[in-house]
Amino acid sequence: MTTPEQIIAKIETYDTIIIHRHVNPDPDAIGSQVGLAEVLRNSYPDKTIYQVGSDTGNLAWLANVQEIEPAAYQGALVIVTDTANSPRISGETFNLGAELIKIDHHPNDDPYGDLNWVLPDASSTSEIIIDIVNNSEGHLQFNQAAARVLYAGIVGDTGRFMFNSTSPHTMECAAQMMTFDIHHDKLNQKMNEITLEQAKLQGYLFDQLQVNDQQVAYLVVDRATQDRLHVEPQQVHSIVGTPGRLKGVLTWVIFVQQADDTYRVHFRSKGPIINELAKQHDGGGHPLASGAKAADQAEIDIIIAELSALAAQYTE
Repeated sequence: MTTPEQIIAKIETYDTIIIHRHVNPDPDAIGSQVGLAEVLRNSYPDKTIYQVGSDTGNLAWLANVQEIEPAAYQGALVIVTDTANSPRISGETFNLGAELIKIDHHPNDDPYGDLNWVLPDASSTSEIIIDIVNNSEGHLQFNQAAARVLYAGIVGDTGRFMFNSTSPHTMECAAQMMTFDIHHDKLNQKMNEITLEQAKLQGYLFDQLQVNDQQVAYLVVDRATQDRLHVEPQQVHSIVGTPGRLKGVLTWVIFVQQADDTYRVHFRSKGPIINELAKQHDGGGHPLASGAKAADQAEIDIIIAELSALAAQYTE
């Protein structure tokens, strides 16, 4: 079994380290990727460290990526953070390096890489990165840049400490990052910020959300609605947690139509385990928060029926 000590030993062996994360990044994907990159730059100033992948979109204020040539991977160590399976890795060049390490907190259904450090009970991959640094016996050192994005990663993946994955240790990690003068209040405000268009989308959700007898809520946000409200598909993510605030909603799913007319599917739950259902539709994730894909309205109808059957069987 992989240990953090083995990961640190590999890091110390390589002069070039390239860090990837998943597509459609959230704060934890960016926090764990860029947080690790900043820790390594701070700890090993003579090494070349890259953070790569697709554009960070509306999270560019948090951090962004670097563009590198495939030749940079020759003789390099590649680390992928917060990515459950290899098809979701952002950047097809991730397998061009000499060795590959996976660091993650999703269920380890796809143990890709030469080394795996996967802790599904951790609140976030950012929390795992913090633990690796704290247990490195001084080999790795935080700085303000690392602390800022790692704190954001924890806040993002715990739903501002509301999710059941939040532990006393999670709070200790967040508090440790706050000691680096990261202006956590401004970070929290920025993460809570939405545009006027996204606010109107919230109104659309409350107006159009359906809730059935099994306490399943569901909503389709098609391209026509996105165009009318002037929001991009990635901006719809701001409403994914909203149905959970409603009394009488046990689990919910939001379908967001993409440019190719397929749908990105967002599952959330207050109890029923939904990641196995997500896997049946080209997805996966956490027991209470997962993503998937739907090809068309027919598959949307199937997913709603399957989620309703799952909710009907649930007992606390």
